[in-house]
Amino acid sequence: MWAAVPLMGGIAGQQAAPCGAVSAGAVFLGLKHRCPMADEKTAKEARKKSRSEAHELVKRFTDKHGSISCSSLLGIDFSIPTEAKQFRDAGLHKVKCDRFVPDVIDLLYAFEERKTT
Repeated sequence: MWAAVPLMGGIAGQQAAPCGAVSAGAVFLGLKHRCPMADEKTAKEARKKSRSEAHELVKRFTDKHGSISCSSLLGIDFSIPTEAKQFRDAGLHKVKCDRFVPDVIDLLYAFEERKTT
C-alpha cells in the first residue's frame, strides 16, 4: 500500500502522468515476471512478457475508461488548490478513483486466469 501512495493523483499529483492504479499495475507486472538478469535468455523473455501484459493492461483500461491520464479520468487539476480541495471534500475519489483500482486488479487476475486455463 505505502509503495503506491506517491502514485495518487498520477504520481504525486502530476496529472499529466498515468492513473496511479494503472502505474501500480504495471509495476506489479514487472515484479511478477522478475528473474535473475544473469540468465539473459530468461530475462529477455520475462521483459517481453511483462511489457506485453502491461500493454494489454493499458489498452483494456483505456477501452473501458477512455484514457489512462489522471487529468482526463478525473476532470480536475490537482495543481489548482481549490480544485484539489473540492475533489477531496466532495469525496470524488470514492466515485472515481475507487473504481479504477478494482478494475486494474480484475485485469491482473484475468492474466493469471488465462495462464491457468
